[in-house]
Amino acid sequence: MMNYGCEGLNVVISGGTSGIGLAAAEKFLADGANVYILGRSVLRGAMAVQKLQAMTGEKVFYIPCDVTSAEDCRRVMQSIGESIHVLVNAAGVYLERRLENLTEEDFSYIIDTNLKGTMLLTQAALPLMYEGGSIINIASDAGISGNYGCPLYCASKGAVVALTKALALDYAPRIRVNCVCPADVDTPLLRKQLEDSNGGYTMADMADAYPLQRIGRAEEIAHVICSVASPHNSFMTGSVIPVDGGLTAK
Repeated sequence: MMNYGCEGLNVVISGGTSGIGLAAAEKFLADGANVYILGRSVLRGAMAVQKLQAMTGEKVFYIPCDVTSAEDCRRVMQSIGESIHVLVNAAGVYLERRLENLTEEDFSYIIDTNLKGTMLLTQAALPLMYEGGSIINIASDAGISGNYGCPLYCASKGAVVALTKALALDYAPRIRVNCVCPADVDTPLLRKQLEDSNGGYTMADMADAYPLQRIGRAEEIAHVICSVASPHNSFMTGSVIPVDGGLTAK
């Protein structure tokens, strides 16, 4: 068991009911943190709480939240009502569509969640952020080097990278702000992407693109998130950390 030094810390995770956010919640709980998971689906929230409590034996709290709504984000922080030590902005959506086929509705769908949602939840959390607290934004390898067929998604995650660096400067030394950039990870979001491709490619095809010859696991990304959030890691801010099986090294 890793010791991240997060015992007793209050951790808020958007997109915490599935995928990377859920895996991060599990690791924080195992480390003794108090964890609040946010998500739009009450059903998924209840299922996530049940799963996490069964796995860790720890208390975890679900709060419904649509991060695209400033009012929702403020309501969440009011309901928490205590110091936040760690904020993980993991809520995100994906769209694979070439530029010539994109619509204004597509723009709103991607940008509202991936960029505006990160901004709004962070904005709402700032008054509660603990001195020496940590914000971790989840971007993507696509926000560093681009990718085929998903320019709007790449743009949204590139914006999250830039936002991270700007906030790191604005809030130092009081709050550390860093960005974790996963490549393909076996999550419900990826499985939906495969379904939407209508057999255009498989998980094995995706794995072939990586020097490590596989895609990532959610718990591997969660480990990096917890490591970056850890009080032991107090000299890191404004960093952009790829966790991508060597993809961006090519």
